[in-house]
Amino acid sequence: MSNKVKIGSDLQGITRLVTDATIGITDLVEAMHKRVIHPPFLPSTSIQHLITNIASITYKNIRWGTQFIGGALDKVLGQLIPILGEIETTDEREAIRSALNGVVGDHMEEKENPLKITMQFRHQSKTIPLDSKSLHKTYPTINGKILLMVHGSCMNDIQWTRKEHNHGAALAKDLDKTPIYLHYNSGLHISSNGQNFNEILEILVQNWPVPIEELIIVAHSMGGLVSRSALHYGQLQEKTWTKHLKKIVFLGTPHHGAPLERIGNYFDVVLESTPYAKPFARLGKIRSAGITDLRYGNIIDEDWQDNDRFEIQGDQRQCIPLPEQIECYSIAAAIGKAKNSVSYRMLGDSLVDVKSALGQHKNPSKQLNFKKKNTWIAYENTHMDLLSNPDIYDKIKSWLVQPNTE
Repeated sequence: MSNKVKIGSDLQGITRLVTDATIGITDLVEAMHKRVIHPPFLPSTSIQHLITNIASITYKNIRWGTQFIGGALDKVLGQLIPILGEIETTDEREAIRSALNGVVGDHMEEKENPLKITMQFRHQSKTIPLDSKSLHKTYPTINGKILLMVHGSCMNDIQWTRKEHNHGAALAKDLDKTPIYLHYNSGLHISSNGQNFNEILEILVQNWPVPIEELIIVAHSMGGLVSRSALHYGQLQEKTWTKHLKKIVFLGTPHHGAPLERIGNYFDVVLESTPYAKPFARLGKIRSAGITDLRYGNIIDEDWQDNDRFEIQGDQRQCIPLPEQIECYSIAAAIGKAKNSVSYRMLGDSLVDVKSALGQHKNPSKQLNFKKKNTWIAYENTHMDLLSNPDIYDKIKSWLVQPNTE
């Protein structure tokens, strides 16, 4: 459960990202150069073709040089990893790494970048080995009431603490539960994280050192979608953990997507259709699979497979209803003061609109149908205030102490 990081691995990861970014910028400049030399809708002369041919040699040399230097540095740093040793990690470093994974985590996973985050359960920012002995060592007063905390996009388990408050720690103390924090690469597809979550949660439950009384999940933002995805796959595979799950509390989860990602998608299309701006469209396509899944709230593979995730195709999700026999609760935040305010209708909590957070949809087949008593709107709160507002904590706590109504 080391809280240290290898200096050499970090430097390797940064070197690879810089190399990839340099090549990406070179591709962008070359594409823009061609657009300027060869204006759209006009024929090109032999001189124009000669200019671009000569220029292409230069761009190829830049790419080759970048790859050569980057590859050489990578090998050297790989050999220096044992020599450079380790340093204590910091909350700031963890936050930067998590944000980086949120934005380009799928790329880092594909390229095996050392900065990628591997899904794990953590406690006090340290990885928990999933064997019975290690679990008992991590939690000397372990009990059978498991509280799982699942963070949102571009975040990590440490960031559940905000304004000196942590929902997980407070609930564990007040309600006598064992808190566990999921840490994952939020740049991957939500369904990929859901399937991974399903698998490691089963291992956790199988190795829990005392009889399990209940399993509860509290999830913020994207974490709610990852949890719904995990439960979907877990129930399909009849995993043991799904039988222990009693309640899920969603905090600002974009069940039907987030407006900002839909707006970003429209900008992609506008840039792509504008002749001189078309090369810049690739900048918008840097964002990760996890982020584009937030457009409509994709939670299973079929929602995104065989589709170009940067095209405007409308909401093509399969309807995955809330699970039966599990109490589901949802809190939406709104920066406005009243339900009829413009900010309530259009901005929600500044990232997720209220209807999406409450599972409401104009198409009846997509409605999640939360029980009215299991929903609540926190006015004059932002998306991040969901992590620290005392009234929100009290509402979560009141729901968790209620007996199940199976």
